[in-house]
Amino acid sequence: MRVAVIVFPGSNCDVDMVRAVADCLGEPVDAVWHTATDLSAYDAILLPGGFSYGDYLRAGAIARFAPVMREVVKAAEAGKPILGVCNGFQILLEAGLLPGAMRRNASLKFRCEMVTLRVENNQTPFTLDYEPGERIRIPIAHGEGNYYCDEATLRRLRAENRVVFRYAGENPNGSVDHIAGIVNERGNVLGMMPHPERAVHALLGSTDGQRVFTSLLRYWKERTGGERHGTGTVCGERHHADGASC
Repeated sequence: MRVAVIVFPGSNCDVDMVRAVADCLGEPVDAVWHTATDLSAYDAILLPGGFSYGDYLRAGAIARFAPVMREVVKAAEAGKPILGVCNGFQILLEAGLLPGAMRRNASLKFRCEMVTLRVENNQTPFTLDYEPGERIRIPIAHGEGNYYCDEATLRRLRAENRVVFRYAGENPNGSVDHIAGIVNERGNVLGMMPHPERAVHALLGSTDGQRVFTSLLRYWKERTGGERHGTGTVCGERHHADGASC
């Protein structure tokens, strides 16, 4: 499996994401600049957290127009797994790949802490290695994580089992129905506010985020038999899709 981590101006969790994939999976992973126009070599695409384009206008509103987003949409339509974490989730909402919108935390304060989540749906490409109803510990770090959707959309998310994670303890941002992560109708695009890439080593306080990544690998192997695309290399540095590094 070859993984792309998309990097926008203002991303600040891209290196964490690259290292999480490399450490958890040992699979090829590239940091791909936002100007890239071809993601066809990648089997999974990850949008990390940060403040893309400074979060001007609102979080994710400018990033959704980046050239690479045309390729992200194309990959989503092709059924490839797409994961957006924190700012990545906000970008997926702005791009229309997921329903709803993100508002400022109800407290109007930035929250950075470990939270407890309940796994609501373990039948997605990102949650196969979790148990249904399992409680896991993964950190958040956001000021705009208050997920909102209208009643009709919420009824549909519930009916179609598209709420993947809910906050199991305190709701840290006021999100509707305690939602921490949702998938699209097809199930291949996940947006989540907590950061699984920051919960992959015991020294970070939790290893519960590892299984988001191992689930992706398991899903890919079950679908492809393990046939690898491309010749990407594992790296901890920033690389462009054309092979140049920065």
